[in-house]
Amino acid sequence: MNTVAKISRFVGGTFSLWVILFACLGFFLPGAFSHLKGYISLFLGIVMFGMGLTLSSADFREVFRRPLEVLIGVVGHFVIMPLLAYVLALVLNLPPDIAVGVILVGCCPSGTSSNVMTLLAKGDVALGVSIASVSTIIAPLATPALISLLAGRWMPIDGGALIKDILMVVIVPIILGVIVKALFKKQAEASVQALPLVSTLAIVIIVAIVVGGSKAKIIESGMLIFAVVILHNILGYALGYLFAKLFRMNLGKRKAILFETGMQNSGLGAALAAAHFNPVAAVPSAIFSVWHNISGSLLATWFARRAEKENMKVSQTG
Repeated sequence: MNTVAKISRFVGGTFSLWVILFACLGFFLPGAFSHLKGYISLFLGIVMFGMGLTLSSADFREVFRRPLEVLIGVVGHFVIMPLLAYVLALVLNLPPDIAVGVILVGCCPSGTSSNVMTLLAKGDVALGVSIASVSTIIAPLATPALISLLAGRWMPIDGGALIKDILMVVIVPIILGVIVKALFKKQAEASVQALPLVSTLAIVIIVAIVVGGSKAKIIESGMLIFAVVILHNILGYALGYLFAKLFRMNLGKRKAILFETGMQNSGLGAALAAAHFNPVAAVPSAIFSVWHNISGSLLATWFARRAEKENMKVSQTG
């Protein structure tokens, strides 16, 4: 088990590299992953089940201890990213499939790696975990409602089917994970050591499937999709930070809300796009999966180094 834990920590710590590697494999060897297309929801369910295994009452304690701050983070996430996606789709005059894909990823709950980035950036991890947990739990209502409201301009949206799918691939696996943890606490705690390995494998396979299935469209419109995804993510970070600053939050809290705002559960976006729209609509989610882990890692490292320099200055002057 120690060997598995070590491998798992290594894979989890190099997550961005694995996402890039499998995105390239999907692009250059699409046939290797095409037969797995029907299993995207299953792979995402595995990730959500793992999330359920790690949830505890402590993750929600902050909701009751400082509900206003958690509310600010959740509202900021579900207002900033969907509206940014909508505005970018209009301003850049995106083709309907890509516009819906960008809006879809913008309406998803917080990303599974946002808490890791908050930790690396020396931000308020407890606040970040609570925001991510609440945004995921309310996603079955918030995500379909926002998609129907914003993406209906480009194509008809079946909100009821979206609610059903999110419940099945997100909420049900999380609840099962919580139940398994309650019934088999020791075994669940031991298995958590392997979660980074399992979750990373599931996410990178989703990325490879989507990239492989949309190779032609990526070649045709890749630069446009990359540009809108990068803009969406970076503007999300900036507006999330400013939104927290507007409420006079300290730097640690601002970092948490920045990452919870700018990082999306793009695996869910890919699963919903593949099930309800077409492979092209899933491409923004796949590219977002690659990009936000790169940008998040770079930004977290910058924050951490800046904090170290500030600490050194304080110690020298003291």
